[in-house]
Amino acid sequence: MTPRFAPGVRLHHDTARQRWVVMAPERMFVPDETALEVLRLVDGARDVAAIVDALAAAFAAPREEIDADVRAMLDDLVARGALAG
Repeated sequence: MTPRFAPGVRLHHDTARQRWVVMAPERMFVPDETALEVLRLVDGARDVAAIVDALAAAFAAPREEIDADVRAMLDDLVARGALAG
């Protein structure tokens, strides 16, 4: 799976509130810091394995743990319509 933002959805830095948000038609998600690290890697080119590899390298964490967490988060965002896979 190569996740990408669904049509009309984007990651946006809200300068007024000094935080990152996922903007979607008629809704908005405020990602926590962990989710934000993942969403910054969602570019429509990287597949899930590449995202997991990048996070494992950046945080020196076990790949297996990161893989499970990233897949669960991405699946949830696909179900909510924020991401397309």
